[in-house]
Amino acid sequence: MANQASSSSTTLEVLIEDEEFLYGAESGWVEARTSCDHLASLSSDLVHIPTPETPCNRCHNPSENWLCLCCKEVLCSRFVNKHMLEHYQKVNHCLALSYSDLSIWCFSCDAYLDAQAILQLHSVYETAYILKFGQAPPFPTTDNQAEASTSGN
Repeated sequence: MANQASSSSTTLEVLIEDEEFLYGAESGWVEARTSCDHLASLSSDLVHIPTPETPCNRCHNPSENWLCLCCKEVLCSRFVNKHMLEHYQKVNHCLALSYSDLSIWCFSCDAYLDAQAILQLHSVYETAYILKFGQAPPFPTTDNQAEASTSGN
């Protein structure tokens, strides 16, 4: 009987560990924020942005670059020469889009932002995605949502 109880608790522990792994507790999973208090600092024109191949404006590094979503300057990541981080520290432009994976980071919140959940980020995400992959992203944009609601879909 004692072995059976021990076996049951071990099985339960394994199931809990597996569930934590699936949901990211032990895997480094990052939950992107669905809101941010710094969106007012976004550039008013994020449809016209530099291409993902644009090198860092300071060191001319060709990869691992970020787009400042406040002034549209392209600067390298903290894993290269930290020019985007320095830009944030110097001028307090806190929102940036990674051209590597199209993630959006808020330096002030110290968090990734969910471009699918935050309406103000849809246009820049969609533009960057098209520039990088040559087609629209898989989530519905504001225009697609409007068309669907007016066509009854």
